Amino acid sequence: MLTSYAAHFDTPAGYLDFARFGPPSRDAVAATTRAMEESAGADHTTVDTLMGAEGVARGTAARLAGTDARHTVLLPNASTGLFHAALGIRDGVVLAPRTDFPANHYPWRRTAGLGRATPRWLDPAPGGGVTPDLVRAALTDDVVAVSVSAVDFRTGFRADLAALREAIGPDRLLIVDAIQAFGVAVMPWDAADVLVAGGQKWLRAGWATGFATLSDRALESLEPVLTGWTGVEDVGLFDGTEHPPAPDARRWSITNLSPVTAASFAAALDLVERHTVAAIEAAIAARNAELTDVVRE
Repeated sequence: MLTSYAAHFDTPAGYLDFARFGPPSRDAVAATTRAMEESAGADHTTVDTLMGAEGVARGTAARLAGTDARHTVLLPNASTGLFHAALGIRDGVVLAPRTDFPANHYPWRRTAGLGRATPRWLDPAPGGGVTPDLVRAALTDDVVAVSVSAVDFRTGFRADLAALREAIGPDRLLIVDAIQAFGVAVMPWDAADVLVAGGQKWLRAGWATGFATLSDRALESLEPVLTGWTGVEDVGLFDGTEHPPAPDARRWSITNLSPVTAASFAAALDLVERHTVAAIEAAIAARNAELTDVVRE
């Protein structure tokens, strides 16, 4: 077992609800406390100092996702990223599983009424998930993207992201909700054009944490509909004019995020990076095997 990683947590014995919430580590709690204490005694340097946590978290998230900070943006949750992606598609059909978690339905349901992306629902086999064969059978010329969860919230089915990438070809977008996998499963995240994840589950960073990564293909093809004042060029220049969206993933920024939650996120991501996803995944697999044996007995 990965005792060195587990030693950072005070999770009660028998807790198994990680698919809904992963209790944060003492590191994340301490980082949150420090940030709050610093903000309580703020002087003219405090805000700029606290804001540094966002860059640290963005860099670590990028490395864990196999990309760089230019292609990564922090978000308050996975749903924000999915709405960015949905509204950014100007026209066309998006394939999405009917059995997916509702957070992966509503962005497409909303855009369908706006004359933008239109969902076409896939029906995986019972207990299964979105397979390359299922996607290939549904592909038509008007399909511009496929949206999937890396790990299905009901069944634990792991999508074969590399095979899905190959199945849809180089010109369609692969949009992946990684919230049930990131930090606990080694997967080819670079196969995704849009990768979104919240930090409250397996990353164990608490609520109001998350990120997205965008490929060059996504940056080029997705319209930055929700770009806010922090997602533009010359963000510190207040001249009363509209500035163009940032050329990188920062264009998905709407406003400043909480530096307190960013500090928690940075600490949580650092813990995962230091102990490695592969080691965490192996430890959980071993524990799952033990639990399975107990239940069978």
